[in-house]
Amino acid sequence: MESMGDLLQQLQSPSFRQRSRSIVEQVMNDPLVMEFRAEHPELKEEQLRLNMSRLYQYARDRRNCSQCPGLERCPNDFQGHYCKLAVEQINGQPQIVDSRTPCGLQFAHEHEQQVRQRIRSFYVDERALQEGYDAVEIARKDLQRAPAVTQLFRYITETKDVGLQTRGMYLEGSFGTGKTYLMGYMLNELAAAGYHGVIVYMPDFVEDLKSMIQEGQKLKETTDLLKNCDLLVFDDIGAENLSPWVRDHVLGSILNYRMNRKPTFYTSNYSLQDLERHLSFTSRDGEELYKGQRLMDRIRPFVDVVSVKGKNQRGS
Repeated sequence: MESMGDLLQQLQSPSFRQRSRSIVEQVMNDPLVMEFRAEHPELKEEQLRLNMSRLYQYARDRRNCSQCPGLERCPNDFQGHYCKLAVEQINGQPQIVDSRTPCGLQFAHEHEQQVRQRIRSFYVDERALQEGYDAVEIARKDLQRAPAVTQLFRYITETKDVGLQTRGMYLEGSFGTGKTYLMGYMLNELAAAGYHGVIVYMPDFVEDLKSMIQEGQKLKETTDLLKNCDLLVFDDIGAENLSPWVRDHVLGSILNYRMNRKPTFYTSNYSLQDLERHLSFTSRDGEELYKGQRLMDRIRPFVDVVSVKGKNQRGS
């Protein structure tokens, strides 16, 4: 390690002083710095020289941004940010102050992260929620489902305009017509507007609920989340293997709390009539029509039925 004396000797050497003068001259003659100086004629030469590192960083970041290689390969010292200079009056004297300002790409990235944090999923493929959604592509992908897409777009627009509604939607249709995809689009659009959503894949969720009987705290946290989120989607309802406890004490409790408060959405291969028959039957007690009807009284009056037609898109 060099001694302090050696360092001081280097600082006093003619070559070091010459190199320092060259750097100062280069920075002062940089077009971006000259432009900044022209905007602030009140700054004296001495002040500019005392802020040489700020001026250098400012010009370097601006030049990097003009040839931006993308957020992940950002060459600036603070990724996604650039040095911004301003002049403020401090004790009656103009002073240069700098700040690290996020660029447009960084703003977009942060917004995307905020949107994702507003959506929770249980057993739903995250790729279905994170891929880029394009309204035009959604509308054109299969013209048979155009009426359903139009109805969904209308719902999203109304929610953005007037606020959270109490009615949800029941998307019914055959396999692979894009029901889950449409719900993912809705969640992303409304999460971008500030709403929080949860999507639950029913077959796996119901099986997991059965294992939570002995985990009271986890069960309470899960059901409280589903009760209180702004938007709740039960994906593929009707494909699960119900037990009386899940149907009557978990689903019934969640839906009873949400009705007339917050919207609940469903995707299913069943019509509402067929879903009622499904909910009337459990693996333990067999058919109990009145219990299926009781649960449907918490679903049917609070949804608009949307028929999603089209070709099976899975694997395409």
